[in-house]
Amino acid sequence: MADDIPEVPLSLVSNQYLDKKVSQIRQKHILWEGYERANLLTHAQVELIKAIDKKSPDDIRAAVKGKENTYASLILYLLQSLSRIDTAQYVCVMADDILSVDEDNARGFHGLSGENETYPYGPFFRTLRLNDEFASLEATKVLTMLASSSPSPEHAELYELYTWLTQQLASANNDIVDIAVQELGSLLRVSKYRIPFWNAPNAVKNLVARLDGTTTPQMQYQVIFSLWLLTFEPQIASEINDKYDIIPALVDIAKRAVKEKVIRVAIATLRNLVEKAPAQNLAAMLVVKLLPFTENLSGRKWSDADILEDVDYLKERLQENFQSLTTFEQYASEVETGKLEWSPPHKSEVFWKENAQKLEEHNFQLLRSLARILSTSTNDVVLAVAASDIGNYIKYASRQGKKLLQEIGAKQRIMELMTHEDQSVRYQALSAVQKLMHQAW
Repeated sequence: MADDIPEVPLSLVSNQYLDKKVSQIRQKHILWEGYERANLLTHAQVELIKAIDKKSPDDIRAAVKGKENTYASLILYLLQSLSRIDTAQYVCVMADDILSVDEDNARGFHGLSGENETYPYGPFFRTLRLNDEFASLEATKVLTMLASSSPSPEHAELYELYTWLTQQLASANNDIVDIAVQELGSLLRVSKYRIPFWNAPNAVKNLVARLDGTTTPQMQYQVIFSLWLLTFEPQIASEINDKYDIIPALVDIAKRAVKEKVIRVAIATLRNLVEKAPAQNLAAMLVVKLLPFTENLSGRKWSDADILEDVDYLKERLQENFQSLTTFEQYASEVETGKLEWSPPHKSEVFWKENAQKLEEHNFQLLRSLARILSTSTNDVVLAVAASDIGNYIKYASRQGKKLLQEIGAKQRIMELMTHEDQSVRYQALSAVQKLMHQAW
């Protein structure tokens, strides 16, 4: 997929749940003349509304043509001035209609930014704060359309939108999650919005959580598409796997996926991670056996040539990295990622005799990582391997290393694992304790 971010129309949200609610709102009758009698609207403003109210897209397009700024100003005024929820709902639908019939109509809204420091986004954020489900859904759809078309995205203050999207990503309503993910996929096409979303509390955490096995292929595609867009930023590409462990998730999804487009976007995201931050990601990819998987993928027939290009790129980079890694570097990658398995180094007496002292380098970094794995992992194989590694290390440990194991609770944790429900974990823990007892503390 390289850097080819597809162009999409502003009105990109497609969801039957939202469409049904929009249809229900359209059937309402707002007494605009009542607002005129109350001196809240002028006669001219009411006439402008009637020209687009309950009209066809062609009629709306014709009515707005040449009056883009006038209609944008009217919409923003209505949302800023009127407080009834049903009116706010209706005005948001009208704004959606104006933007949907002609993308150029967005210029009318952006052209008003000099008239009021809150324009064009502020009135829609005001609607968002009404805490009405439909008003929020329509307001955020319009906000997304405006933000995606902004001539100066660096000046857009969208924190409230990121907060709302983050909350909806955790919703139990799949339709609302779908709408939020679609809006996010539109926003993140604009590079200026990626780091702010990345920095929003729990935003990426909630997004990644939507990759779980209960998600539909379409939802997986949309979520990974957003991750793909995020990983164009080097800072994000260098940190995202360390924080959210997305490499194993992406590889697992690509292995199980039936839909070609899901495989395509997962592989494209992995490519981004390698291109933008190879030092932080290649080792983790080797640990989850991405190299043999790319070799398998390269032999398949694909309708999309981009997949093969991305697969071949990944395979080449992984092969280069694999060949340059020493056995200890491969072992260290396992420990750093927490993906321990019974690979040859763990059972090699020669390996431990030559490398045990390296666990004490950089302030015992790898030894601390092993201890953390023992305390946090719930995987039986990982626990068994970690206990075995501690036992092998202790035979060659320095006095300081032995002391550290006791101070950070690793010794106590291994003793606890002697009663673990898994037989292999019990055996490796018992073996490690025996080695601990044979060494002078």
